[in-house]
Amino acid sequence: MQAVSGKQRIYLSSPHMSGNEQKYIQEAFNTNWIAPLGPNVDAFEEELADYVGIGDAAAVSSGTAAIHLALKLLDVHEGDTVFCSSLTFVASANPVIYLGAEPVFIDSEAETWNMSPQALGRALEEAAQARKLPKAVIVVNLYGQSAQMDEIVSLCDTYRVPIIEDAAESLGSTYKGQASGTFGKFGVYSFNGNKIITTSGGGMLVSNDLEALKKARFLATQARDQAEHYEHSQMGYNYRLSNVLAGIGRAQLEVLAERVVARRAIFNRYYRELSEIPGIQFMPELEGSWSNRWLTALTIDEQQAGISRDQLLRSLAEENIEARPVWKPLHLQPLFEGTRLYAHSENNIVSEQLFESGLCLPSGSNMTEEEQMRIIACMKNVLKKHIALN
Repeated sequence: MQAVSGKQRIYLSSPHMSGNEQKYIQEAFNTNWIAPLGPNVDAFEEELADYVGIGDAAAVSSGTAAIHLALKLLDVHEGDTVFCSSLTFVASANPVIYLGAEPVFIDSEAETWNMSPQALGRALEEAAQARKLPKAVIVVNLYGQSAQMDEIVSLCDTYRVPIIEDAAESLGSTYKGQASGTFGKFGVYSFNGNKIITTSGGGMLVSNDLEALKKARFLATQARDQAEHYEHSQMGYNYRLSNVLAGIGRAQLEVLAERVVARRAIFNRYYRELSEIPGIQFMPELEGSWSNRWLTALTIDEQQAGISRDQLLRSLAEENIEARPVWKPLHLQPLFEGTRLYAHSENNIVSEQLFESGLCLPSGSNMTEEEQMRIIACMKNVLKKHIALN
């Protein structure tokens, strides 16, 4: 793809195949396991559960489907509330609406950009006083960085509210040595085309509750009862992962550790080259955590840098470089107009500040050093020019 600049397109995070995917795909074709379910699905579930160190995993069609199933297993229905990180992709909260429940959004904090324990504590306290605790708390690990799980788990345990850990962006990350996605009642991973490993489209629901995952598989396969004919006593979903796509996932999982090393090296190069420029602040890494650095994210202080986030994005686009703003907080989305937000503190809505100044840089593990240096050179030229003008 060519832009006006005539330069080759650099994508934000494109799929990166290992070269071993065809082995598993061919095996599926040779054995005619083309439809959903099959040996690759079983193996992918087992291998991923073993990788992250959890009891079991259920492969489904998307991370969104996994969240939906988790909420269903927690008996979320109309009239219930679910607390959810605000600074995230809409898929984190859409399943709450699927079930007729009300999302209540929790602000971010500066240390991780993720759910503020301070805001969550206030929200849970008020909910307890009103005798309407949420059915679940959906904690998102943004761009690979873990939330402050010790504090969040402690709060949720105090109020006996289960956690769904949305680790769609953080597979391969750890918090105090424990794999991201394994702290809650349920964990969720995504294998969308832009994720650190991909199955083209797909997701995984993980838990130490083996009976719950057995129920998840049942619901994800149209809730078909045991019978020779098609018998259905409850509503189900068509959410199971294809055996062909699971084969891609198995090969991708084999190189996950390498992909994390590559993404962290990309982050480190950006940091080394750009962190000294006035106005640039990179997304922090919480002490004791290990981020997969799925996307390198930073903020631009317009007053110090002499240029706004949007101006920088336009300059990169002119060079055929794909960069994006950080997620728009869900409490600002028209879809969720009128929903409640618990801010980090009075007069300090951290998620809005991050949205106004934050951007994500190309971070694909198949990006060459030459391509990355082209991005860095473009940013340096634009930023230094504006700093000089000011």
